[in-house]
Amino acid sequence: AVVTGATDGIGKAYAEELARHGISIVLISRSQDKLDMVSKNIREKFNVETKVIAADFGKPTEIYGRIEVGLKGLEIGVLVNNVAVAYDYPEYFLDIPDLDNTLDMLINVNITSVCKMTRLVLPGMLERSKGIIMNISSASGMYPIPLLTVYSATKAFVDFFSQGLHAEYQNKGITVQSVLPFYVVTKMSKIRTPTWDKPTPENYVRSALNTVGLQTRTNGHPAHALWGWFTTTLLPTCLVTKMALKSNKGIRARFLRGPRPT
Repeated sequence: AVVTGATDGIGKAYAEELARHGISIVLISRSQDKLDMVSKNIREKFNVETKVIAADFGKPTEIYGRIEVGLKGLEIGVLVNNVAVAYDYPEYFLDIPDLDNTLDMLINVNITSVCKMTRLVLPGMLERSKGIIMNISSASGMYPIPLLTVYSATKAFVDFFSQGLHAEYQNKGITVQSVLPFYVVTKMSKIRTPTWDKPTPENYVRSALNTVGLQTRTNGHPAHALWGWFTTTLLPTCLVTKMALKSNKGIRARFLRGPRPT
């Protein structure tokens, strides 16, 4: 199994849970130190082979040839396209700090990585007529999220790409799953304490893996499936978008105000 963004959060949890099932793991992420630490822990805990490839997905011209060399000769049955970046805080499009570089980063990491990694791994899966690709989208890709507009749009791309790719290759033994989580306890979400609807990455991934082969488009967790049903079935998109705008305006205001003096 190849997992991108594998040293933290959902990516790390996928790597560990797949290793728990006896699958050898290729970990791809930016930090060599973190890769080495996670790799060592997985080998010791689950007694599987691991391989690490340090790659900064924000610099696409530098990495994919090296990744291809690193994956050469491996029989890859599972690809988890998890690596992603988001805004530091909700913001209006033209006011996003360092806008041009941030746009490049969001597109390169959230979109280009999914296409390029699929391009590298899919041919081998087709040769064997079996394989699973899990693309980690986001609930924010299910409808527009104002003040996170570009991030939301990149995750919508991941969702649509996954659905189309599955339709193209399902008759060739390939399963492509779009995973659309709501809030999970991760550094990206900035949520620290798990609740019934905000699970730890480990609990979320364990639940999401149970949907593989049953759902090609999943929110991955019972509580998230409930939220997904509620927001897409009972509420019109315009209302969800309006609610998201109001919420993100509040988050933006608190962020820009900064911590209050004590």
